[in-house]
Amino acid sequence: MRTASAQAIATVKATAPTLEKHGLAITTAMYKRLFENAEVAAMFDRAAQDSGEQPRRLAAAILAYARNIDKLGALTGPVQRMVARHVETGVKAEHYPLVAEALLPAIRDVLGAEVATDAVLAAWGEAYWMLADILIAAEAEAYATA
Repeated sequence: MRTASAQAIATVKATAPTLEKHGLAITTAMYKRLFENAEVAAMFDRAAQDSGEQPRRLAAAILAYARNIDKLGALTGPVQRMVARHVETGVKAEHYPLVAEALLPAIRDVLGAEVATDAVLAAWGEAYWMLADILIAAEAEAYATA
């Protein structure tokens, strides 16, 4: 499992206030990119997208992760709920690169290159893959026991 460097963790924590302010715009832009893939778009509850519920939930989850990246135990409950939802909707390991390819550019699109520098995006890339590895492992276990 991948881990994030101390520098990446510090950078992600430092961006939490920005995420609190712009998280919904980031997740909305991310889903727009992600849903260019019709197969992925079909996995999502359209009503939750149209109402803004799903982008709001993801923005809150990303903010919680940014605030707690150095104490992941605080996220056990939310991670378990996310894993259950992912298994219910058929999320697989191969979907995670697609999300990364949508999320990281969405951060830059919304915040601009002056704020979302290459260093900030690299830190978020490390953080994303650290969490993705946790989710992928837990989902593999859940699929195996289902």
